[in-house]
Amino acid sequence: MAGVDFDSMSDLARKVFLAGVGAVATGAEKSQEVVADLIEKGELTVEQGKAVNEELKRKVSQATEDTTDSLLRAKFKTMTPEERAEWVAKAQKIAEDLEAEPVEVEVDDAEAEGAKE
Repeated sequence: MAGVDFDSMSDLARKVFLAGVGAVATGAEKSQEVVADLIEKGELTVEQGKAVNEELKRKVSQATEDTTDSLLRAKFKTMTPEERAEWVAKAQKIAEDLEAEPVEVEVDDAEAEGAKE
């Protein structure tokens, strides 16, 4: 079985992914600017602006997830069943390794002092 390069996507797929993420990010930034302008002009309340921004964030997150899913599906189509199984096994191992890592949490001095009392 030919070796699978797990650490890279094809150059074209990488460029498409980055272009998609860039377009979504640019669109989100512009949308947030428009919302801020509408709030400043009094055409939108601060609460409405917050709601619109939250919806934009949700849509950006969904669009990024959809793009990632599409790229992964395209990558899997180019693989043999054995290569897919090998890739999935490696991804599972990475997930297990990450789950086993200790979680570090930063605590403010004030919070730490309050916990001691």
